[in-house]
Amino acid sequence: MTNWNTEAFELLDKKPKQQNWGARRASKDKKYITSSESVEDYIVLDFETTGLRAGADKIIQIGAIKYVNHEVKDMFNTFINPSRHIPITVTSLTGISNEMVEWAPSIEEKIEELLGFIGDLPIIAHNASFDMGFLYALDAIEGVEIPTYTVIDTVKLARKKITQTPNHKLTTLTDFLQLEHDAHDAIGDCLATAAIYQYCTQMHV
Repeated sequence: MTNWNTEAFELLDKKPKQQNWGARRASKDKKYITSSESVEDYIVLDFETTGLRAGADKIIQIGAIKYVNHEVKDMFNTFINPSRHIPITVTSLTGISNEMVEWAPSIEEKIEELLGFIGDLPIIAHNASFDMGFLYALDAIEGVEIPTYTVIDTVKLARKKITQTPNHKLTTLTDFLQLEHDAHDAIGDCLATAAIYQYCTQMHV
């Protein structure tokens, strides 16, 4: 295994720990409400980023899928130019290179469109503190105010509903459920997250 591959996997393993930092940030801001309710209409959200620190690191891909009655209604998918270098460890995980985002829009150009896409629907995310940390960090953009969303974390749901797996990482759960999964692609992760949510809410435990 090459050195940068080793670093990439170490980075991935550290992600859940760092996501707690995002949770503390979002909790401090008191901007979203956690929920475990069963809903039929929702937005599944996933960000790919330059690193793990919301605010300090930047979004490089936004993926969001709108579900109505648990069926795909619309998709929002775009690369974002982070105005900084994407580390090789991140490129090795996500497949997103500096060249791919060179002519992509900035987050300032796309945030209002994303907020309009979400509307007033609840947000579902896997390890939601990570994605919500990055979303609420965008409050720092002049003229942007991120609404108070209801957020459902599929990690928390899976811990209650799926006890056969050694952990509840997205790739572990998709392997367990035998789902096709384009890992570390924002839309691929959204599709996997939605499938896990639907599986968990339809279980009777």
